[in-house]
Amino acid sequence: MKKYQIIYADPPWRYDFSKDSADKIENHYQTMSLEEIKNLNVPSDDNSVLYLWATAPKLLEALEVMRAWGFKYKTQAVWDKAWIGMGYWFRGQHEILLVGTKGKFSPPTPKHRVSSVYKEQRTTHSKKPSFFRQMISAAFPEESKLEMFARKPTGQLFEDESFKGWDVWGNEVESDIDLGTKEV
Repeated sequence: MKKYQIIYADPPWRYDFSKDSADKIENHYQTMSLEEIKNLNVPSDDNSVLYLWATAPKLLEALEVMRAWGFKYKTQAVWDKAWIGMGYWFRGQHEILLVGTKGKFSPPTPKHRVSSVYKEQRTTHSKKPSFFRQMISAAFPEESKLEMFARKPTGQLFEDESFKGWDVWGNEVESDIDLGTKEV
């Protein structure tokens, strides 16, 4: 199986606290349990970086996933959606992009280091700004890149230029690779 130096993942986290069935994530896409996500066979290179999306309620689970996939937490960025969503303690307006490394993987050069807070209006459910893929591509133009859990929110396959040079895997796209689960 091909190995990737850059893994960019937006797992379909399963939530079990929605009081209203109209608010369930499953109304938008199929979700996975924490164990299903952790047991994926992630094709990361021995020296690689993981960019992993998490919502505030799923932060601890995301850190578990990072460890299960063999990565060590380094830092995070925040996407300010400029839109106030749902929530029980706070109404969520942001998502977290965790960064972890495996082996020896250097951070971006100083000219490619961006602010840890990025603000862009949220659009369709779960769609992340192209800014992040573009930022990763600019910082690491030669490294092999995989987007896991890729979605096509517009119904058209990746008209977005920021996908150029990336392989994709997900249940809503024609995947470039086949991921199995780890042998347990």
